[in-house]
Amino acid sequence: MNEQIDRKLAQQIVDTVKDVCGQNVNFIDGSGLIYASTDAGRIGSYHEIGRQAAVAGKAIEVEADDRFTGTQKGVNLPVYHNGSMVAVIGISGPPGEVRTYARLAERITGLLIREREIGAFSRTQEERRSYVINGLIRRESIAEEYLKEALAEWGIARDTGKRVAVIRVYGRPYAADGAVLDQDIRRLFERARACLYTRNYPDEYLAVLEEGDFVRTEGMLKAFCAGRERDLKVGVGKAVPLEELADSYESGLTALESLRGSQENYAVYDQLTLEILLSRVSRASREEFLQKTAAGLTEEELELLAVYFEEDMSLSGACARLFLHKNTLQYRLDRIGRKTGFNPRRFRDAAVLYLAVKLKNRPCPADGAGQNR
Repeated sequence: MNEQIDRKLAQQIVDTVKDVCGQNVNFIDGSGLIYASTDAGRIGSYHEIGRQAAVAGKAIEVEADDRFTGTQKGVNLPVYHNGSMVAVIGISGPPGEVRTYARLAERITGLLIREREIGAFSRTQEERRSYVINGLIRRESIAEEYLKEALAEWGIARDTGKRVAVIRVYGRPYAADGAVLDQDIRRLFERARACLYTRNYPDEYLAVLEEGDFVRTEGMLKAFCAGRERDLKVGVGKAVPLEELADSYESGLTALESLRGSQENYAVYDQLTLEILLSRVSRASREEFLQKTAAGLTEEELELLAVYFEEDMSLSGACARLFLHKNTLQYRLDRIGRKTGFNPRRFRDAAVLYLAVKLKNRPCPADGAGQNR
């Protein structure tokens, strides 16, 4: 394995490339060993054409599966950095369809290698800020002298309240419109006077805001989100001292997850109530609760309940939203009551079903929600 690309970085690269092209991607070393792949079953196996591409130093295309050991049809491209081959990237699929993605994969690889190779003490301003903010939110050890010097240089106080704003971008972040959105987000952070901000490829942006600045610029954040519901969601964490920034990041992820299944795309942790508890429900507890309450309901019935609860259990309001006659809605609610044993028209039973609907639309921590990626 090339020392510039460890397994973690290689896996980040193949996952990022797959997000762009939708095909399985392999990272192959000079001996033909697959050491990172979007198909976990292929990690550690031998890739004959990957080996040949590494030896030849040029791209090799394969038109059919299983013609060579451990090889499927696709494009296999050696990637170079500073004049040396670092790996072979193999993209599975018809060569005519995936050929253009091979060069994009080469560029992505070069970008991520350059990010990694610069040492923490010789970084550019942007890279240094990224190093500090990610070290703090991940509770990693940062040399005290380095941290003190960086904070003094940037004029950041340690004892004032700070919030982490987490922006999650959807779609294809490497498309042309993704580049425009990237610049818009960076300009937003500058206007909002973020004392630290960075992008974690491919789809996460982080900004650290002084509490005083957040109070003054929250309207700007909301205005930025308006009209971008299909592009991004924003979760703002609670205010904490700098040393507890990881807590703000984690609460920002909770705020972000509270937006799942909602048409809203902006949330602040301080304004959450029930969502705080739901975000901490384990997989086992979630499945057990749903099995006892909503396991037998169809997606249509769950959607009906969601609208019914959003309308504060108002029959007229729900009928207007669902385009149903009042008698039809009552019949369907009664049927839900018979199927579940909980009558959605009674407050206590409705509270149980309300929780079921919320849990059904929300992954638990064991599913990966609220975890640093």
